[in-house]
Amino acid sequence: MMTVTDQKTLAQELMAAYLSRQVITVPPSARDAGFDLPAAYAVEAELVQLRRASGRATVGRKVGFANRALWRVLKLDTLVWAHMYDDTVRYAEHNVASLSLGRMYSPKIEPEIIFKLKKPLGTEDRDPAAALAAVDWLALGFEIIDCVFPDWKFTPADFVAAFGLHAALIVGEPVPVRPEMIPGLVDHLATFTVKLLKDQQLVDEGSGKNSLRSPALCLGELASAISRQAMGEPLAAGELVSSGTLTDSHPIAPGETWTVVVEGLELPALTLRI
Repeated sequence: MMTVTDQKTLAQELMAAYLSRQVITVPPSARDAGFDLPAAYAVEAELVQLRRASGRATVGRKVGFANRALWRVLKLDTLVWAHMYDDTVRYAEHNVASLSLGRMYSPKIEPEIIFKLKKPLGTEDRDPAAALAAVDWLALGFEIIDCVFPDWKFTPADFVAAFGLHAALIVGEPVPVRPEMIPGLVDHLATFTVKLLKDQQLVDEGSGKNSLRSPALCLGELASAISRQAMGEPLAAGELVSSGTLTDSHPIAPGETWTVVVEGLELPALTLRI
């Protein structure tokens, strides 16, 4: 069993790796067969404390493995999650943003639906309509993920311990969620589609179904997943939730321009210049 000292040491190692763009040759799960999700969330909590101690604030959560088809293979019974921070989230101006890859080691891009909560979200809010009733607004976004493990090979526990691979989040124009919109959103979030383009060329296509059949369902499942962890802080008012990728993730490099276009949901296209 991982001790508190081990948790702190691993958190410091992972923090240093991301800051210095250094690979961690042997992931935690390959060092210790007992490194499981509870241990990983304990390390993630240590990273939160390190970041808060350095003056940063947590601003929300990102989810991973929001595709239920993967759960049996990976021996999961729910999605996984990690925190996002005030220096990793930025808002696009007129739905166009730019981003320097800076200290990132091996970045990839994922188009996602972003929610901002107006009230706490609990385990009783797993129904899509109930989850959306807690939402202030939604937006299209790009999550940039990064991995310091060789060849992007990791277990769900490694994923959680390594910041959930979260490197940056670009948030597009927010659309307020009003009570009368919720029935329509329940339907549209389950059926909308997206096109992902690089330098105006189609790279991938996806849909809301790729995020646990609907980003609204994913939001409710996240609240439940957090409640299962002893150190999980419940979702609070004001938090952002990045609700899982709508397409496959794709490597990015300086000089590229990425755009995501939505059909079936009233959200404007979002463009990111690398």
